[in-house]
Amino acid sequence: MTSRWYVITGSASCGKTTLINALAKMGYLTVPEAARTVIDKGIKNGKTVEEIRKDEIEFQRKVLELKIKTEKDLPKDKIVFFDRAIPDTIAYLQVYDIDTRDVIKFCKEKKTYRKIFMLERLPLEKDYARVEDNKTLNKIQSLLRKAYSELGYVIIDVPVMPLEDRIKLILSNID
Repeated sequence: MTSRWYVITGSASCGKTTLINALAKMGYLTVPEAARTVIDKGIKNGKTVEEIRKDEIEFQRKVLELKIKTEKDLPKDKIVFFDRAIPDTIAYLQVYDIDTRDVIKFCKEKKTYRKIFMLERLPLEKDYARVEDNKTLNKIQSLLRKAYSELGYVIIDVPVMPLEDRIKLILSNID
């Protein structure tokens, strides 16, 4: 593994974006969540979230393509924090009963990230981009852990605590 890349992951409404934004303000290179980028682009083009996600296979394909394209342009020698990464796609495909074999194979060949920070869930806060309910979010959380574990990544659990403490925990575990 040659990168200095770290993944901040967890189901929706666990504080990933807040954490990523705080790390960016501290001067770290960060990558926003690809799914939200795809949704925001669709909304800007006049579509609703329901229209954007009507074909879940197509939506997940667009998200995965954006993740792959984004990673190609990033320096592997610099610390980068991702708001989700390519293996997150495995969990989302599994939730929607979509075949994951190609993505798993791609991830096994790539083995890119140093560590995975799994954020514990906070109470669900609905927003314009979130379509999942609590039951689905719990399933996603479990599938994310399974996907990263099966790919052999080190997972560091980040409990619910004040943002500053979450940042300290993460920064104390980067190398």
